[in-house]
Amino acid sequence: MSLEEKLMHSIMQTIEDLYGQRVEEKMVQLQTTKKEFEGDLTLVVFPFLKISKKTPELTASEIGEALVKNCDVVEKFNVIKGFLNLTINKNTWVDTLNVMLSNPLFGFKKATDDAPLYMIEYSSPNTNKPLHLGHIRNNLLGYSLCKILEANGYKVVKTNIVNDRGIHICKSMLAWQKFGNGETPASTGKKGDHLVGDYYVKFDQEYKKEVKALMEKGLTEEEAKKQAPLLQEAQSMLKKWEDGDPEVRKLWNEMNSWVYAGFDETYKRLGVAFDKIYYESTTYIDGKAKVNEGLEKGLFYRREDGSVWADLSSYGLDEKLLLRGDGTSVYMTQDIGTATQRFKEFNIDKMIYVVGNEQNYHFQVLSILLDRLGFSWGKDLVHFSYGMVELPEGKMKSREGTVVDADDLMDEMIQTARDVSAELGKLDGMTENEINEIARICGLGALKYFILKVDPRKNMLFNPKESIDFNGNTGPFIQYTHARICSVLRKANEQGIQLNNTVKGNLTLSDTEVNLIQYLSNYPNVIKQAGADYSPALIANYIYELVKQYNSFYHDFSILKEENTDMKEFRLLLSKKIAEVIKSGMGLLGIEVPERM
Repeated sequence: MSLEEKLMHSIMQTIEDLYGQRVEEKMVQLQTTKKEFEGDLTLVVFPFLKISKKTPELTASEIGEALVKNCDVVEKFNVIKGFLNLTINKNTWVDTLNVMLSNPLFGFKKATDDAPLYMIEYSSPNTNKPLHLGHIRNNLLGYSLCKILEANGYKVVKTNIVNDRGIHICKSMLAWQKFGNGETPASTGKKGDHLVGDYYVKFDQEYKKEVKALMEKGLTEEEAKKQAPLLQEAQSMLKKWEDGDPEVRKLWNEMNSWVYAGFDETYKRLGVAFDKIYYESTTYIDGKAKVNEGLEKGLFYRREDGSVWADLSSYGLDEKLLLRGDGTSVYMTQDIGTATQRFKEFNIDKMIYVVGNEQNYHFQVLSILLDRLGFSWGKDLVHFSYGMVELPEGKMKSREGTVVDADDLMDEMIQTARDVSAELGKLDGMTENEINEIARICGLGALKYFILKVDPRKNMLFNPKESIDFNGNTGPFIQYTHARICSVLRKANEQGIQLNNTVKGNLTLSDTEVNLIQYLSNYPNVIKQAGADYSPALIANYIYELVKQYNSFYHDFSILKEENTDMKEFRLLLSKKIAEVIKSGMGLLGIEVPERM
């Protein structure tokens, strides 16, 4: 039994003994005592005042006196208004560490057979361009959220929906057809997603020329944009695609295959994966069927031009297009179709969409439509709405080719990590293979941590140079601390010290050591809160604070040179558990930690 569980049980029993009424566990609010007050843990007594029928101060004092008398973990107490500050017996902290040491899955809950099933959609790339910095934040958040929810005991399906159809896809196809001269990834040596992305940019360049030429002939900008031959050809190509034109489909299949090979390479390098991938080229069919079904039931209506709409005015919203007049579908149709396929395949309890905050309205509407169409989880779908990533020089634009390419960024981060590590002498004595591996782990760790430490709901400014620093709130700082602990443990092993995962002896711990154990023991609560808030940032910042506290301890206290054998083993075991939690917490962020650095 953990310290918190033991204390919780004692508090509930004490309240029943004092006031003759059993309280629920959720009423017992324990939190770490604020630094300005004496104590380790604080009990909020306000929820018990109806039972005690006494003042907050008197209630707190009565509970505190009973705990000191009857609960061996509580040494003393003090009362600040309605807050009972409890000082925990120092010997208890050794027991707490032993409980943590005995649990290799400390902080994690195992999924039971009846655990809720969460499906989490992330990535959602378009096959007209490679993955960019915005996709990196999306993938990292989505993958980390999956890991965190699994750690909370939920069943999780990691899913991706690939936008492989639509007018933007046709733009790349048409541009390649007109200007590509038959080049392929094999003939150019380019990754397929990069090659196709080049032609998306090329389409925009040529389209702008046509618009300019038409405006010079007297057309307004709006008229010119609609009448530009390239756009009309792309629209015609989309119609042919939906009609199943064999030549268009052949070209589409070929170019998409180039892109998928490129995506797979990027995902693997980034360290993210999926359990199930859906494609909008198939889901839109189910979407159209579902919309037509809703039309027959009177849930939607058809306008004179043949288009199908949903009237959402009763929700304080506008009308939403579901099918165009020519029968082609829109994003919303595709999302309805994807939901239909998922519902058929999985018994989903909760659906979470990891999509940027520019799509807030879209998911508000989708939730209403899915609920209207009879999906039980539609009303409660979660749009994990995250902020945009900006660069020091401003926003990115795909059409103009000003995005930060994901592959290029990873290359840059790995090279920077290599250069910085070499300057600091951290690669001395390593083989070339070891150097390459450390540079990869450190570079990608810096990238991932820099993005994930930020509250996901906020916009963020990404500066590669700031992310690779062996001091401060960065991935390399944490990674280096893990490597430092591993080095201490290796030296201990070389000295013949055998650790058996149990602290023994009657030890007198310092406040620093007590605080470190206490902070370490909070790891399960942090995982729980990160799952409830959908926030990898809570994990990131918890690990950073743990590392900071450990480094202070490392500098102020001797470990291997400690003369008291029991104290030496205690400090080694404390270090070992901290290394395990660093590795575990960084693992929840999808970040590797090296043993040597």
